Amino acid sequence: MDLARRREFKEKALPLVDELYGAALRMSRNPQAAEDLVAEAFAKAWKSLDQFQPGTNMRAWLYRILTNAYINTYRKKHREPEKVSVDAYEKPEDFHLFNRLSSEAGGVSPDPVQTVVDRLTDEDFRKALDGLAEEYRTAVVLYDLQGLSYQEAADSLDVPIGTVRSRLSRGRKILQKSLWRHAQDAGLAPAGAPGA
Repeated sequence: MDLARRREFKEKALPLVDELYGAALRMSRNPQAAEDLVAEAFAKAWKSLDQFQPGTNMRAWLYRILTNAYINTYRKKHREPEKVSVDAYEKPEDFHLFNRLSSEAGGVSPDPVQTVVDRLTDEDFRKALDGLAEEYRTAVVLYDLQGLSYQEAADSLDVPIGTVRSRLSRGRKILQKSLWRHAQDAGLAPAGAPGA
């Protein structure tokens, strides 16, 4: 391994440790497992550093290694992944949570996203995110929470961009329904069907 690649790894990869840990924690939902995933990802990256093309996106490369490590661990633990019916979320009564809660608040805030964030707790968001099936949660974590581009998320997951967009769309709809239930339970939204 040449000295230039080692230097590039130290300069570009090491500052991403905390960011990768955050993504691993959201994926695994366990601090120890997240630490193990990050350690495994960095060990694999260091071991295969000669395969990294200098000048390319090291962040996306590390996320791909991390995501693959998570998927491999997940598959080992769960021989049969949880089945989710995607059709269940394509009904006409689907709604947009932000607009719904904003209208319920009487339009106090001009930003519907801020209205929702102000009214729900971090724990509500964490529970809703934890309730997502693995493939949806991973897409949401990489794109919405970690800020990867569609291409970087697709590269990390080793799937086409269209699959990332599809998983994001479905994952967001599931999150909206879950957050609506949390809002109802907290008395922030009226009881009844989301679209009613």
